[in-house]
Amino acid sequence: MSTTVETASQLDAHQAQGMLKGLSDPIRLNVIEQLGAGERCVCDLTTNLQLSQSRLSFHLKVLREAGLISDRQSGRWVYYRLRPEALKALQQWLQGLTDSCQRRSSCCDD
Repeated sequence: MSTTVETASQLDAHQAQGMLKGLSDPIRLNVIEQLGAGERCVCDLTTNLQLSQSRLSFHLKVLREAGLISDRQSGRWVYYRLRPEALKALQQWLQGLTDSCQRRSSCCDD
């Protein structure tokens, strides 16, 4: 499942589900935290997270498909970074839930 986030207003429940799935694993959360400090080379991530490249690649793929990270290749290395627009979209989707859950039901009068 690939999630593309163009703008925060376009995030729907299906896209949010993909993003939340991407964030649901402790290893992927560690990757997100590492990338929170800026772009990282895959070699740095394997060292910092003490993961094999194949295991890290799986988690990076999940995060990329969820639309949370992007990558670029430079020579033989691949660099990863967070997609701030995706994080903002998820934040706004959650804020919409927060705002709407405060409403009282109007179907039954007390």
